[in-house]
Amino acid sequence: MVTGELKNRIDGLWEIFWTGGLTNPLDVIEQITYLMFIRDLDDSDNLRAKESAMLGLPFTSVFADEVTLGDRKIDGRQLKWSVFRDFPAGRMYSVMQEWVFPFIKNLHGDKNSAYSKYMDDAIFKLPTPLMLSKVVDALDEIYKLMNENQSSDVRGDVYEYLLSKIASAGVNGQFRTPRHITRMMVELTDPKADDVIADPACGTSGFLVSAAEYLKENRKQEIFFDREKKDHYMNRMFHGYDMDRTMLRIGAMNMMTHGIDNPFIEYRDSLSDQNPDKDKYSLILANPPFKGSLDAEIVSQDLLKVCKTKKTELLFLALFLRMLRVGGRCACIVPDGVLFGSSTAHKAIRKALIEENRLEAVISMPSGVFKPYAGVSTGILIFTKTGHGGTDKVWFYDMQADGYSLDDKRSPVAENDIPDIIKRFRNLASPSGRGGDAEGGDGEGARKRTEKSFFVPKDEIVGNDYDLSINKYKQTEYKPVEYPPTGEIMAELRSLEAEIKTAMDELETMLEEKN
Repeated sequence: MVTGELKNRIDGLWEIFWTGGLTNPLDVIEQITYLMFIRDLDDSDNLRAKESAMLGLPFTSVFADEVTLGDRKIDGRQLKWSVFRDFPAGRMYSVMQEWVFPFIKNLHGDKNSAYSKYMDDAIFKLPTPLMLSKVVDALDEIYKLMNENQSSDVRGDVYEYLLSKIASAGVNGQFRTPRHITRMMVELTDPKADDVIADPACGTSGFLVSAAEYLKENRKQEIFFDREKKDHYMNRMFHGYDMDRTMLRIGAMNMMTHGIDNPFIEYRDSLSDQNPDKDKYSLILANPPFKGSLDAEIVSQDLLKVCKTKKTELLFLALFLRMLRVGGRCACIVPDGVLFGSSTAHKAIRKALIEENRLEAVISMPSGVFKPYAGVSTGILIFTKTGHGGTDKVWFYDMQADGYSLDDKRSPVAENDIPDIIKRFRNLASPSGRGGDAEGGDGEGARKRTEKSFFVPKDEIVGNDYDLSINKYKQTEYKPVEYPPTGEIMAELRSLEAEIKTAMDELETMLEEKN
């Protein structure tokens, strides 16, 4: 978590953009992303030069003696952050606009630049030399503090903090999933070292980053001490797709600041025929868009066969089933309407999850989880693709608190069901967890429907038109309230009345004496 002086410096950087007239949060983060890339390019080039010198290997800098830009040849050293940062503001601005940005846009031919393909359509938007000078100085201070910080993931934390400032929903229903919710979903699915993980509506790549962090924390030796598994982790494990190029660029940078060398983050309309993926992934983590424009004519016919609809939230569920390989798991966020909608398409997708695959859990979340972005009521579905059924009972959990207030401020609070959700879900795998015959009756099967979590048999769900809303099955326990006899209440009222009369008399006497 970013705190103290580093947080203040980032807030100050944001203020520079705001007062300079660049107020769109996505534009600000995009420009910061470009500048971080330019600075990182200088640092990584210097590091590789030192390593090559130590090993006695030849090295060619990306900032060669002469760099060709169009029909001009310029001294490549002028493109280095460490050089142009000392130029006067006016000259630095022209170097950045006329040389540096064209330079990074043409780096895609450089195989050694992992970042380059995401900068191909970069546009420099800072309006004045003075603003650029202030931003460069502020970034230098932030990097200085990051280098002093002992945390191994301080760069990732800084970028996450920048992303938290995206405080408005996008035109296609995009909004950022809170980090603690993505982390909970990752913990529930427990990624493995050989997983192939995808998010078909990745946005800022929050789910992929969270999965990468989880693997780094829990399977570090298994991955990083095995050459093949490390190569898989760095180059082939993570796949993200989105239709917003700005979000793709930010998402790719987010992955790379968290140590993933070559994430597969690409532009793609996941619901269209341009998405050929089938039986490919072992884990899908997603919060797909719930609304927005959809061209029904380009939707893949495979998805329409599962549920004929224009609703993106239903089509994405059909897509997840197609993209998963047999045995693959999925944890995804859906609006409440998916759980109880009565249309043919709603029932069809729920039936497919229950009858043709193994639906494991439905977690109902309170409506304030996504504030201030949106106030929608949502749930989490966790299922495994089997292709031949396997659902015998479904675990429901009624999450009432997530560790933050459910208003627009989202301030930290003590109440938090997430640790209990993770603990109980992991316990489902044991016989006592599912059956309820453990000592002390701690198994989920023994829990009553008046509690936060309980099982519902498949037959009951089928009998309710595959309704998955928790309110359909949860029971409310009414405790009788005993009131004192009417005579006692009347006596107490008379006593209070007498006390009020005495006090009024005393006040009246005091006022008369004063006059």
